[in-house]
Amino acid sequence: MTTNSAHEDETWDYTLYVPHDDRAAAVARATLRAVLALHDLTHLTDRAELLATELLSNALRHTDGPASMRLWWSDGKLRIGVWDTDPQPPRVRAVVDLAAVPEAGEEDETGRGLQLVTLCSDDWGWYSLGEEFFGFKGKYVWCELLGGPPLAAVAARRLTSA
Repeated sequence: MTTNSAHEDETWDYTLYVPHDDRAAAVARATLRAVLALHDLTHLTDRAELLATELLSNALRHTDGPASMRLWWSDGKLRIGVWDTDPQPPRVRAVVDLAAVPEAGEEDETGRGLQLVTLCSDDWGWYSLGEEFFGFKGKYVWCELLGGPPLAAVAARRLTSA
């Protein structure tokens, strides 16, 4: 019997195109869970869902256009990338330690997503796609996850190494 387990030498790629719609993040999370389950990478699901939701939410919050989410596995790491129609760089508040992250007030709904990406991913970055990319200007923001420690261990490691 053949299994669909993830192997370091295996490479795969899925892309989900989403409209500018409040339901897009839920559809993306369901797709992400299905892909990771099919490739026996369920140990990455919690972190991957958190990170994908943050990236996609930013894309939909800060643009009026469509977006896409790409899941790419290669060399034992998962890259989650989100394209949107705004070429401007993502804004990240500096994080020195968790105590430096201001407590969110009752009405604060934004401003900490990329801090979570910084703390919970193994690497992340972005690049501008210029003024025209298949008819749209935009950027691609990505993060990577290696198989390994749970979310709390990753966050603790990030905070102690800062």
